[in-house]
Amino acid sequence: MLFAIFFAFWRFMQIITLQEQQLTDKPATKIPTMGMLAYFVNGYVNLNQLTPNYILVLFIVSVIALAWSIYTLFSYHRSSANATFVAVFDLLFVGAFIGAVYALRFIANADCTRIQRGDAWDLSFGPFGSASVTTWDADVDKTCAMLKACFAFAIMNCVFFFVTSILACLHGDRAATGSDRDHRSTSYYRETHHHRHGHRSSRSPHSRHSSHSHRRVYV
Repeated sequence: MLFAIFFAFWRFMQIITLQEQQLTDKPATKIPTMGMLAYFVNGYVNLNQLTPNYILVLFIVSVIALAWSIYTLFSYHRSSANATFVAVFDLLFVGAFIGAVYALRFIANADCTRIQRGDAWDLSFGPFGSASVTTWDADVDKTCAMLKACFAFAIMNCVFFFVTSILACLHGDRAATGSDRDHRSTSYYRETHHHRHGHRSSRSPHSRHSSHSHRRVYV
C-alpha cells in the first residue's frame, strides 16, 4: 500500500514537470519542459534550420520519459508485478536526463534578467511633505529564461526518476522474497504430505501380516 502511494506521487510529479500545457497563444505560457522545448523545436523547423543538440536531446528524453511515466502509472498492476524491470528503466532515464543536463550546462551561469533603474518622481502628501520614488524596470530574456527553466526541470526529473527506481527496486526485492517464501512453504508441505503417505503405506502391509501371524499362532 505504501509503495503504491509513494510510487503514484512521484509519477505524478514526473508527469507534471514533463507534460505540455498551453494556456494561451503566447509561447511563454507553454509549460513546463515539453511545451517550452516544443516551442524551440518548432521555431527552428519554421526557419528551416537544424535544432541544436542541447535542445533536441532534452526534448527526445522528455517525450519518452513522459510516455513511460503515464504508461507505468495507469498500468500500475503490471508495473508492481515487474518492479525490477521498472527500476532498471527508471535508472536509464536518470542517466539520460544527466546527459541532457550536461549538454545544456552552459545555461546555468547565464543571466536572464536585467534590472534597470527608472525615472524618479515625487509623491506629494500635502501638508505632510513629499517623497521621492524611484521606479525599477526589469528586462527578462524569455529565451534564456525558458532554457534555464528546462534545465531546472531536467535536474528535478533526475531526482524523481532515481526515487521511483529505488522504490521499484525495493518492492521487487520484497516481492521476490515473498514468492520464494511461499514456494518453500509449498514444497515443505508437499514433502511432508508425501512422507506421511509413504509411511502409512509402508506400515499397512506389516500390520496385516502381524495380525495374520498372530492368529496362526493362536490357533
